[in-house]
Amino acid sequence: MTTPAASTSLPYHRLARLTGRHRWWRPLLGVPLLAGGWLLLVIVVDTVSYAVGTVAGRPELRDGSIDFGLLPTTALELSYIAFMLPLVLLAVRWTERRPAGSVSSVAGRLRWGWLMRCSAVAVPAVALLAVASFLLPTSEEESTATDQWVGLPAFLTSMAVLAVFVPLQAAAEEYVFRGWMMQAVGGFLRSPWCAVLPQAVLFAAAHGWGTPWGFADLLVFALIAGWLTIRTGGLEASVALHVMNNLMGFGLAATTVDGLASDETAADLPWQIAAVDTMTSLLYAAAVLWLARRKPPQRLAIPAVIARPTTLSTLPHYTSHVAYAPGPYPAPTATTPYGPGHRPEPPHGSGAPAAPPPVHPGTDERPAQ
Repeated sequence: MTTPAASTSLPYHRLARLTGRHRWWRPLLGVPLLAGGWLLLVIVVDTVSYAVGTVAGRPELRDGSIDFGLLPTTALELSYIAFMLPLVLLAVRWTERRPAGSVSSVAGRLRWGWLMRCSAVAVPAVALLAVASFLLPTSEEESTATDQWVGLPAFLTSMAVLAVFVPLQAAAEEYVFRGWMMQAVGGFLRSPWCAVLPQAVLFAAAHGWGTPWGFADLLVFALIAGWLTIRTGGLEASVALHVMNNLMGFGLAATTVDGLASDETAADLPWQIAAVDTMTSLLYAAAVLWLARRKPPQRLAIPAVIARPTTLSTLPHYTSHVAYAPGPYPAPTATTPYGPGHRPEPPHGSGAPAAPPPVHPGTDERPAQ
């Protein structure tokens, strides 16, 4: 016997209740799995990379790490963040007992067609930001600095490496903040804004405390990404914008010598670039919502039906409406097997035709009562 897990369809931020197995402690159990698993992976990879660098004779930096060069070091740092992506999927599957694909979208998977359409919209928005980065004035130190072009072969090599690691890094951040975190809060609170606001603040804080404009830009980006995630039923729109934005940022840094050595993040943006970035995010959101109105993606998930054990208390109770004559009964005869005058009353009243009494072959006596 089966019982539905919920009576109505669920929006994206409520998918923690998709299977009916949600308990208050399940999302909390995912925190040590994410933190501990990530720390373990970082230690293992860092140890292996240190051993490889030592055997290869690479120089050691002041912080104790191995100097593999700017591009390999950048790829290694991006991979550290990308480790969170499989850990989120495992946390959802193991601790919350629901499909890992429910973090991607309400369809239970990553909707590649919708992701490609959102990526096509993100390209012109990010291109506008790239043009603004060249044209708008910044601080005096940056404006007087001379940046040397790395050359086309080095730039293409960097972009090939970044095209592999940056999407994984950006997607991992989306799966952590707009995915697992929003659904963890949404498992307790129905309001979508209660799920969007906490992740936005934590996302901005995770990038460090740079300029007030940079922090505000990150906060607005996270709010827009969370809102689009709920409105479109999945992470595709936020992943597309995040990937294109980061590819543009790392790509611009890769154009100059030692550009990838900078430790600045989006939190360090000046107010001019932060203002343009916020505007492009808003334009992107408007374009995605326009696409969603033309061909709406799935926004709600149908709750699963889980099997529950059947007990005597869950069985339906039936009452009989058939009236039986009280005993004792006389000996049956050939014409009246239950005895003269003691035929059972018809189940639907005296006016309805009576069902024939049962015949017991092989015996001439009524069964024991």
